[in-house]
Amino acid sequence: MKIILASDLSFLLNYGYKLTGIPKNRMKIAYVVTASKGSKDRSYIERIEKIMKHEALSFKEIDIEGKNKVELREAFKDINVIHLEGGNTFYLLKAIRETGFDEILKEILGEGKVYIGTSAGAYVMCPTIEVSDWKSDKDRFGMTDFTALNYVPFALKVHYKDDMESLIREKITTLKYPLRILRDGQGILVENGKYTFVGDGEEVKIN
Repeated sequence: MKIILASDLSFLLNYGYKLTGIPKNRMKIAYVVTASKGSKDRSYIERIEKIMKHEALSFKEIDIEGKNKVELREAFKDINVIHLEGGNTFYLLKAIRETGFDEILKEILGEGKVYIGTSAGAYVMCPTIEVSDWKSDKDRFGMTDFTALNYVPFALKVHYKDDMESLIREKITTLKYPLRILRDGQGILVENGKYTFVGDGEEVKIN
């Protein structure tokens, strides 16, 4: 099982896509944009897709919301990379639970397909998504249970900037899990039980 967790697209362009081990001309990406539907401004999806086309990446845009398991299996059958994009993490987790996508994802990864998660797509792979709400209150769309998919044994903070340090130090005291921190341009490769930091600069450590 190979999972790539990233803060942003710049990491994928510089490092992440190469980490899949799949040549660009053979890569078939399912680009899941569901989290963007919970954001006030969705224009970033168009910008990212424009960059992906410029990079000659083969992808199809998928929204998992409202689909059943049969429809989801059909949507993902011809891909070898599944990329969950950022947006509102609560909206994304709600859609994952309501559609049974968590079961479909387990099947997909069991087939050897590669998972990429950026921002919200990275948060949902942790034991909890609570960290996604640390900096600013987001619309939680009625979500009160923040338990996530638990593919990694740590929580994540993405889009980290130095001015967040005091907030992180305050919040980390109530977090039940180890915390790993990613700036934009950084990510974590998960493979064969190993968790490898990759990216620009050093990994931020806050205890």
